[in-house]
Amino acid sequence: MAKPTLKCSPVRAHMRKSTRTGVPSVDFIIKRIYEPRSEADGFRVLIDRLWPRGLSKAKAAVDLWLRDIAPSAALRTWFNHDPARWAEFRRRYTAELDRAPAFVNQLLAQIRQGRVTLLYSAQQATCNNAVALDEYLRQKLSL
Repeated sequence: MAKPTLKCSPVRAHMRKSTRTGVPSVDFIIKRIYEPRSEADGFRVLIDRLWPRGLSKAKAAVDLWLRDIAPSAALRTWFNHDPARWAEFRRRYTAELDRAPAFVNQLLAQIRQGRVTLLYSAQQATCNNAVALDEYLRQKLSL
């Protein structure tokens, strides 16, 4: 008997429009770090605890490596990109983020300054720390 397929969160760009002007005031996207850099990326932030395999720092073109906002090693190992653990991973990761307000606030401040691309290295595009962080940030920014 086949296992039921669990859906992870979709990957998407986020933009909030100012209520006064209708102009986008917050803009961030998530992207796999192995994808080529684009002018549209803006400020590029690597949000993984470990440096991506086989990628030089020059080729990665990262503006900020914010490793302390990544899930703990224990949580990352437990999750292992298993879709069946996705909901619990998000809950635990949210709790970790709530305990690290300095790093969250640093990232939120950068997002408020202009376009930010959150970079991740996981092969799984819909069940990873970037998607969970994206959801968390949207909630913080009320997007």
